[in-house]
Amino acid sequence: MSAEVDYINQDQLRHGTGSISQAQVAALNSAANQEVENDTINRYLTFGLAYAPNTNWNFKLLLPYVDRSHSTFGSAFTPITPDQLSNAKVTGLGDIKLIGSYQGLLPTHNLGVQLGLKLPTGDYGGANATGTGAVGSHPVSFGNWGNSAGQLLDTSLQAGNGSTNLIVGAYYFQAVSQDFDAFVNGQFQTSIAQRLNQAGADYRPGNSANVSLGLRHEANPHFVPQLQLNLTHKTSDQGALADTTDTAGTVAYLSPGLTVSVAANAHVYAFVQLPIYSQLQGYQLFPRWTATVGVTMAF
Repeated sequence: MSAEVDYINQDQLRHGTGSISQAQVAALNSAANQEVENDTINRYLTFGLAYAPNTNWNFKLLLPYVDRSHSTFGSAFTPITPDQLSNAKVTGLGDIKLIGSYQGLLPTHNLGVQLGLKLPTGDYGGANATGTGAVGSHPVSFGNWGNSAGQLLDTSLQAGNGSTNLIVGAYYFQAVSQDFDAFVNGQFQTSIAQRLNQAGADYRPGNSANVSLGLRHEANPHFVPQLQLNLTHKTSDQGALADTTDTAGTVAYLSPGLTVSVAANAHVYAFVQLPIYSQLQGYQLFPRWTATVGVTMAF
């Protein structure tokens, strides 16, 4: 079993490969009467349960709890001022993942493939969607919306997105010297069914692909540092409820981390992600860094 906490503070607006100021975005958006994003803080608590009936198979259930706060400036305000800022908060169960892994392809069991599903268990957006938050209703609470009173929170900011996703992946690890192991893993997600599928109120999240490669220093089994490069690519969200112009992009993170053995069958790990490259479509909120802390226990 495992428990993991992720912290992601998206407090910088970026466009293409560089940053862009809120005033610049406001000037560009004013003609289209579009809002200017200010900040999104994501806190995820994910519980994991894993079962391995033998050395070839592993099955994992991931249950995320989402705590998200978001602030934005109203539409077509130029210049933007603090009194125009609107706030929203979302808390609740996110979208559960079920993933099976098979690593019996090689006698060394160091090559594995994955197949899984992301299920639409979290509350999601859309005017006709059951269990989603309009202004002032649980689990979505809103602060001062000013001229935006009665507005739904964007579907992409809800605890879930109403889609069932297919997950496919693979991983490989190999000792490269007496003290170092190298690893690479990749995962692809695509939506195969959407609850938000009504004409004029539809939403389909973009496909995402993630690849990580890195090195672990295994000289001391109780204290294992690692360094990895994480690459992420996402296509645009689609549908009437989607932000189709500001959701696609490619990002590269450099991620140092550490795993510490605290008991015979328990490990604590932590790592940070530092963005080193981004190519983002439109104007997107972006983190300057992210952090993850977790614990795993085997029985």
